[in-house]
Amino acid sequence: MPPAPTARLQFRAWRDDDLPLARSLFGDPRVSALVGGPFDDDQIAARLRTEIATEREHGYQYWPIALHDGTDVGCCGLKPRGERVLELGFYVLPDHWGRGYATEASRAVIDYAFDVLRVDALFAGHHPSNRSSAHTLAKLGFCYTHHELYPPTGMEHPGYELRR
Repeated sequence: MPPAPTARLQFRAWRDDDLPLARSLFGDPRVSALVGGPFDDDQIAARLRTEIATEREHGYQYWPIALHDGTDVGCCGLKPRGERVLELGFYVLPDHWGRGYATEASRAVIDYAFDVLRVDALFAGHHPSNRSSAHTLAKLGFCYTHHELYPPTGMEHPGYELRR
């Protein structure tokens, strides 16, 4: 079950027929360049299968987000990280950058993680060059904890934590 809608956004689960949306996110070099992309069709299809499996196994995923009129915005959600800790992440389509959607969606996902899933903490990271994600995480209250290797880029990415 996805998080509750926000003032501007709604969440839903990924479906098998969502390959075009997944391709628009993970195949777009502007969206995916700082996370090891852009990705080819096989990698994108695998990512879609992983999101669907994560929802089935854990009850969460990086849910697709859309405006209330159905316009796709991106995805935002959770993935397994550790004992009572999940990882928060978001991807926003370029046409929607700079409008606060990542922050708005992330707040709903954070509430869901703490209030529904009852996790103790959330982790988030970003490419060292991604100032926009760093700014978003700061607005959300995440605190820097360490750098760690992010294998898709081969770089040390800053990591952050938000405790309940």
